[in-house]
This record gives sequence, C-alpha cells and structure tokens, in this order.
Amino acid sequence: MLRNSRLSLTTAATALALALAAPAPTVATEDYRLPSLTGSSQAMHGEEFRLGRAWLRQFRARAPLWQDPIAQEYMESLVSRLIPYSGLSDTRTVVTLVDNRALNAFAVPGGVIGVNTGLFAFANEEDAVASVLAHELGHLSQRHFARGQARAEQTQLPAMAAMLAGMLIAASGGGDAGIAAAMGSQAAFIQDQLAYSRRFEQEADRLGMQTMAQAGFDPDAMVRMFRAMQRQVSLQGGNPPEFLLTHPLTESRISDAESRASQLTAVRPREGDPSYHLVRARALLTVHQRDPQQAATRLAQDNAPEVARRYLDALIAAHQGQTDTALTQLDSLAQELPDLAIMPVSAAEVAFDAGRYDDAIERSRRILRLMPGHMPATRILGEALLQRDPNEAYRILRELSDRRPEDPQVFTLLAEAAGRSGREAWGHLARAEQMQLTGDIQRAIRQLDVARQVAEQSGDTNARARIEQRREDFVGYRETMEKF
Repeated sequence: MLRNSRLSLTTAATALALALAAPAPTVATEDYRLPSLTGSSQAMHGEEFRLGRAWLRQFRARAPLWQDPIAQEYMESLVSRLIPYSGLSDTRTVVTLVDNRALNAFAVPGGVIGVNTGLFAFANEEDAVASVLAHELGHLSQRHFARGQARAEQTQLPAMAAMLAGMLIAASGGGDAGIAAAMGSQAAFIQDQLAYSRRFEQEADRLGMQTMAQAGFDPDAMVRMFRAMQRQVSLQGGNPPEFLLTHPLTESRISDAESRASQLTAVRPREGDPSYHLVRARALLTVHQRDPQQAATRLAQDNAPEVARRYLDALIAAHQGQTDTALTQLDSLAQELPDLAIMPVSAAEVAFDAGRYDDAIERSRRILRLMPGHMPATRILGEALLQRDPNEAYRILRELSDRRPEDPQVFTLLAEAAGRSGREAWGHLARAEQMQLTGDIQRAIRQLDVARQVAEQSGDTNARARIEQRREDFVGYRETMEKF
C-alpha cells in the first residue's frame, strides 16, 4: 500500500487551524444561547471555502499524512454520524489524517477536519474522539472564523499568510523558527483573536455536546476528555498537549461542560462496537512502528477489548513478515465478527503487502460482493489489479476517483493504471489532479498542458475536453493559493 510521508509537523499548524474555523449557518439552539448568523455573513461562505481548500493543498504538501484507507473510512463514517446534528448546512467536509503522535485535531474553512494519530493514542474510547470532532464541528457551524474577522477585516489575509508561512517553515524542519514566523509578524492580530477564545470554546463545547447526544454518543465523554487532558498537563509539568495550545482549557470551562452534560442524555445510545478500538490499534502501531510491542502494551494497559488486542497481534505478525500467521488470525476474527468489514479488508491488505496479489484480489472482491463500493476494499483491489490486469484496475480506480475527487492517493493509483493500460492522456490528467490536491499547482498546470498535447496527437476528444475544463479550474485554484 502507499506509505506515509515523514516530514515534521509542529504547533504552528494548530495556530493556523483555530484562526481558520469554517463556514456554515448555525441551527436554532435557544437553550444554548448561541447566536443566529444571518445576513451578509452568508456571502462569505464561498471565499472561506476556497481559502480552506487552498490551505488544505498547502497542508498536504508539507504535513506527514497518515495514509491508511481503513482508518480513513472509519473517521469519515464517524464524522458523517455527527454532521446531521451539528448545524452544518454545507456538508462538503474533508477528513485529513496526520501521522503525528501529538494529541491534536483541527478544523479550517471549507469543512476541512484534521486528526492526528496522537488523538487515537490518547483517547481510549470512541465517544472521546467523537467529543473532539463534535467540538470542531461546533466551531464550523458557529463560523467562528467569520465572526472573528469582524474586528480584523484588514488583517485577515496577511495573518493567514503569515501563519501559513510559519507552518510551512516548521513542517520543513524549521522548528521553533517556524512558530516564531507564524506568531511574531502578526502578534497583535493573534492576541486580538485569542480574546474571543473562551467564548468561542464554550460555544463549541455546548453545541458539540448537543450534537453528541443527538447522534447517540455520551456527552459526558467530553468532560472525561477534558479531565484526561488536564491530568496530562499536570504530569508533563504544565506542558499542554498541542490541542490545548489553540483550545485553552480552564476549570470554569470544565465546570460549564459538566453542567451542560448533566442536562443531556444520548438520544439513541449505541451498542458496543469494537471498530474504534481496532482503528486505535492501527494508530498505535503507526505511532510505535519501530517497537510494535509498545502498541500492544498500551492496549493492554488501557484494558482494550480482547478482540482489539488479538487484531493488533495479527497486524504485528504481518509487520514482522509472518504473513500466514497474520492471515490465519484475521480470518478467525472475521468468522467470529462477520459484520465487521475491517477484519477481511485487513486480511486483503496483509496479502497485498506480502506480494500475494491474487489472494488480495480474491479477498477484496469477496468483500465487495457483500459491501459494494466499500472504499478500502476497492482501493486494495485496484492496486492489486495493477499487477495483473491494468485495464480493469483503471476501470475500478476511475470509478473510485469519481466518488472521491479530493483523494490524492486515488489519483496516484489512477495515473499508474492509466499509464499501464495505454491511456496516456488520461494518465497525465490523473497525475495533474494528484499534484493540485497536494499543493503543486504550477506543475499540475504544466502536466495538463502535456496531457492536452497527447490528447490532440491521439485524437482523444473526450480527454481534451475534460483537460481544458480542468485547466480553467486549476487556474482558479492557483489564484486562491496566491492569496497565501
């Protein structure tokens, strides 16, 4: 499978993240005394969306992404369970997983939601992660970025540019110098923005707990998460997790959350489902990939369900090259828990990583017969078919790219499938899509120019029409990115 990039990410990213909470109208929540956002603020949505997507392109170019389709599918599903109750009317969200052990999550304009592997390592229950996501959705639905800029109309873009520049320096190895670049040149602006933080954090907490309750999660999990963070601060001598650098935690905030949570109960409490613990096992293995046994120790210390510990044992066996042992363990778990797709798809992944392409193809197709369109199985199938039937791989990956037009890894695979199946113009187009999604917009435009030449030479009018349409779009993306 495609592997993770390994650049260093620092707190400058989170400094930018809070400043960029995203667009969408609020819901009526009179009990929570949240403001009603109407009028001219609605006109800002389009610009916020474009700025957020431009930021995401830059972020992908520098951040260490956690490229795990199984975890991606889970997180997108978790967000989709919360969104209907969050007050967001624009549901064009994108979930980005970051390979960083720091406890952090963020939201930016355009519905971009980022989650570090460190959040999974820290939270030992699904409802705790749901509380963080619901809180971030609260920032989005209340449009805190748009409301904050009322006092900063003239400095909004310069501040965003300064913080983005600092984040890029830090992500490229600049360390504290990068953070200084983000904070120093716009210190007055950021100081002004932080004056809103308590009020905005309280609003996001209140709406987040209401969202959780309506979605069937325990709102008290947010309080438990706050207390756990508070304990970590005391254990680390006052050095807070990254999340708290942009989401300040006070005793009054915790007390307010406790009071609100006591007034709420989950509307439809969910029955026990080990999916979160299985994904957490994957995250812990990523965090401790140099010493996988530490991941197993952490699960045992947190009293994780037995199935999660057995699942992690299978992943560790695969990691150590014991493919047969891993597949036997995963197949056994799949028989015990036939409703969980994560078991058979993990087995397909293990088979692929071991170079057993025919086995991976068979296993993936078996899953897709039961669950048509399942993203991780489709991706594994497409990648395995590259070794056996590039033409069929192209067909499958092309359909997947239609469903996931903002997934750069899908376009990486699609470009390879197009090249191997003789679709040269379409291959250049797919490569251009991957480039623009990861921030390399100039090279993406040049790639489109090559694609157009190839399409003209081969007489592929369909490809040429699509390429010309996308070139116009790419130029628009470039103009927005230049604002940073």
